[in-house]
Amino acid sequence: MQDRARETGAALEAHYRFILWLVPAVGRFPRSQKFLLGDRIQGTALDVLDALIEATYTRQREMLLARANLGIEKLRFLFRLARDLQYLDARRYEFAARALDDTGRRIGAWRKTHRDQESPRPV
Repeated sequence: MQDRARETGAALEAHYRFILWLVPAVGRFPRSQKFLLGDRIQGTALDVLDALIEATYTRQREMLLARANLGIEKLRFLFRLARDLQYLDARRYEFAARALDDTGRRIGAWRKTHRDQESPRPV
């Protein structure tokens, strides 16, 4: 895992692992919600993955990282909704919340590093 994180970035690798968990978890949603809330969750998670991949391969990262961060926040609310509607048990909800917090922290650190590198240094 650490070798891949060095190649692609810690936030991207953490979110990729989250999606590996997410797909089967959404498959357990009731049939009526797999194609509504489940699709929205998966689509949002994949949008975050797209933004992180793009940010990995460009120097203009700030907008992409902001978009990924916003996607993480959307996912927090979607998972809360799924929990409140009892489509997720407490254990799965806790896993998702912790994983999203971890990825969010990693994105925040990446944004800070990027801003620090972009800001002019005093002479």
